[in-house]
Amino acid sequence: MAFSHGANDGQKGIGLVMLVLIGVAPAGFVVNMNASSYEITRTRDAINNVETYFEQRPDLLKAVTGVDQLIPSPEPGATEPTEFHCHPANTINALNRAKGMLANVESYDKLSVEQRSQLRRIMLCISDTTDKVVKLPGVSSDDQRLLKKLKTDMLSTIEYAPVWIIMAVALALGIGTMIGWRRVATTIGEKIGKKGMTYAQGMSAQMTAAVSIGLASYTGMPVSTTHVLSSSVAGTMVVDGGGLQRKTVTSILMAWVFTLPAAIILSGVLYWLSLKII
Repeated sequence: MAFSHGANDGQKGIGLVMLVLIGVAPAGFVVNMNASSYEITRTRDAINNVETYFEQRPDLLKAVTGVDQLIPSPEPGATEPTEFHCHPANTINALNRAKGMLANVESYDKLSVEQRSQLRRIMLCISDTTDKVVKLPGVSSDDQRLLKKLKTDMLSTIEYAPVWIIMAVALALGIGTMIGWRRVATTIGEKIGKKGMTYAQGMSAQMTAAVSIGLASYTGMPVSTTHVLSSSVAGTMVVDGGGLQRKTVTSILMAWVFTLPAAIILSGVLYWLSLKII
């Protein structure tokens, strides 16, 4: 239970910290500045293989874009536009731009900050197109595995987390649990049901929560570990016939109801303000 809970919350914490760092200090975190020449070569090879795959199967890109004519790459010597617009019809051009940026590059230090940011946008755009192609009904299982493998290799230096961030998040979760464990244990064990929790109920709730949270962590499903655990405990209380404390259950439900729309509205307002100010 502790491992599953920590893994799930750790993923959220690491993702949040990386988003903040990429937004605040893109020069150092928009790509993995510690990537080795081997990892960059792996990314470059994946781009080449994805391009070859799409060139050999243009019908798949057309099925995704819904147009017969894809946007071609610029002629040699022509000036490329500074802005990149992500669209499946622009995939071949995006692949060529990524190849050009990574040509003879053994360290991301050789790229400017703007080039690193643009490389990240291009790679994520290609990744989105690849995901759409994988979901097409005419793609074989072998091709699906190939594209997923190429996507993983392509994003290996883009979707990452430094070891020190992983350690910092793990340390924060550990210290927080050491400080606040008593309050959590009291709420979960004594304030959800009208009767105290038995050993059998505790084991059942822990096993259910551990499996559920573990599956969510493996599949990437955005679940609340607190709600999974509290719901597991509530289930054992209902079956036992002891009943639930309405006040605690109502507080848990209202917290979920208000948190979701509040977060949506707040993030939308902040994004709108940033578009107006910047």
